[in-house]
Amino acid sequence: MGKGGGCVPSKKKHPSSAEDPARRRGSSTTAANNAPIPATDEETREIPASTADSVNTQSVAATLKVFIVFYSMYGHVEKLAKRMKKGVEGVEGVEAVLFRVPEMLPTDVLELMKVPPKDPEIPEITAAELATADGFLFGFPTRYGCMAAQMKAFFDSTGQLWKEQTLAGKPAGFFVSTGTQGGGQETTAWTAITQLAHHGMLFVPIGYTFGAGMFKMDSIRGGSPYGAGVYAGDGTREPSETELALAEHQGKYMAGVIKRLYQA
Repeated sequence: MGKGGGCVPSKKKHPSSAEDPARRRGSSTTAANNAPIPATDEETREIPASTADSVNTQSVAATLKVFIVFYSMYGHVEKLAKRMKKGVEGVEGVEAVLFRVPEMLPTDVLELMKVPPKDPEIPEITAAELATADGFLFGFPTRYGCMAAQMKAFFDSTGQLWKEQTLAGKPAGFFVSTGTQGGGQETTAWTAITQLAHHGMLFVPIGYTFGAGMFKMDSIRGGSPYGAGVYAGDGTREPSETELALAEHQGKYMAGVIKRLYQA
């Protein structure tokens, strides 16, 4: 979460404490977190304990957690997220948890925009909770080719995690919604990669692993090598079965990648 010149991570070591949720819950780690961190003139920085403590004790049989974190205004991204959860949980030993990021618009504005109510069964997430996940799938609609402000505000709230490099080495992917075919199916995910880079996270695209479904030209569908996607049109278009199937595939694909990383 770079903030321009002068803002750098603290060089102080962070002792174990009850306030560190990742350390308290025994957060899982990836093989990427075992890479050495270069020493400075003043000290040798250590791999954050939140991602390093359990490296030798992680059981292959333990349940790995994928957080599917999204913002959805009219429900299109939410529908992809729910289908993605099904894909994740189709892989043994991996569990998916749905979260939404906080809404920024006032209620009266949402009513004027005819935004449907949020699903009360999907809780809002806080930045600190990210530390307990083994991997992520972030979903959001586009705003001029970039992520919606609600999702950007959530990433902006992860400063403490960035400072401690709590999320470094954890894999993450994206899925999106756009109004039109040229509205940012690729650029919305592409421009979001900067958020992962500053955290030291691993971007996991789906490439063309969906096979023949990526090459169909007989119907309109969202999605790209960067991740699943849906076309919302004026807000009334529902996700097609192909778009939903691609979302399910991405969930399954990400779960498989995470499982291999943690078994390494």
